[in-house]
Amino acid sequence: MPDYVVQRLNMVDSQVLANGVTDERLIEAFRNVPRERFVPSARRPVAYADAEIEIVRGRSLLAPRTFAKLLQFAEIQPSDSVLDVGCATGYSTAVLARISRRVIGLEYDADLVRIAVEALHECGARNASVVQGPLPDGYRGGAPFDVIIVEGGFQRSPEHLIAQLAEGGRLVGILQDEEHGRAILYLKEPGRVGRRIGFDASAPVLSGFRQPAGFVF
Repeated sequence: MPDYVVQRLNMVDSQVLANGVTDERLIEAFRNVPRERFVPSARRPVAYADAEIEIVRGRSLLAPRTFAKLLQFAEIQPSDSVLDVGCATGYSTAVLARISRRVIGLEYDADLVRIAVEALHECGARNASVVQGPLPDGYRGGAPFDVIIVEGGFQRSPEHLIAQLAEGGRLVGILQDEEHGRAILYLKEPGRVGRRIGFDASAPVLSGFRQPAGFVF
């Protein structure tokens, strides 16, 4: 029987702390959320591997290093309202629930929504909920958000999501081309939206976030 607690603590030491994550609230969340609960049973032996974990075809949990650094990049505060775009089975939402006031997971796959709702309930994440809908559209019913996390790559600026940020709100995700990716933060300020490039990272591009193909003449 795998000792998931030991694996979880090892993950924090070797993948989170070792990669410059210093936010104590975030570190504590990673130490306590059971990642194995959010992956298919056949993949639980690698739940804490330093890699993306495919949940269903074309959908994965971000690698722990990437996810932890992305959350630290967003500078999430205990009073923040968060939208978790592409939450899949809800692992990311469970982590966010421990460091924010409330979090809404957004997922388009009905089966993943059902799994996420059940898993979050089992984990006692009472300030978390999950809604179903197209990922690029965000969730206007809960806007504005202080923070929006995109759990994957995008190839173009997510304008509909940025529009749902509160003043001073931050959106983070992975700006991804065919070969390379970098974490990016959008900051909504009065009269403008600034952006800042962070660390190198790669993630599968989420549905609806691909750059439209150009015309061929």
